[in-house]
Amino acid sequence: MAADPDFLEHAKDLFADLGPIRVGRLFGGSALYLDDAMFAMIQNATIFMKADAELAKEYIAAGSTPFSYDTKTGTRVIAGLTSLPDTALEDPDEAVQWARRSMVPAQAAAAEKRAKKRG
Repeated sequence: MAADPDFLEHAKDLFADLGPIRVGRLFGGSALYLDDAMFAMIQNATIFMKADAELAKEYIAAGSTPFSYDTKTGTRVIAGLTSLPDTALEDPDEAVQWARRSMVPAQAAAAEKRAKKRG
């Protein structure tokens, strides 16, 4: 199911200083894109930010948790998507700071995807 429309608007407002944000679907939630880079995902009223291994550690240190979901064989954890710290949920300046940091792995993933498409 896509994100709650009100929460999605709140997330777009949080990240408004980044530029025009495009919304798509991902894991049954909503993905947030800046240009062609997916930098965040919304699932069950939680914003998960794109992260590489080093940035994920910083998110965890700030109280974040990685995205996970249940499968028939157990819980699967996606460490490359980590929740936005609670302190940033009502602070656009902090949210944008985290988002700018998440853009680095997001842009790297988008570049890798483009390269694979080219063959």
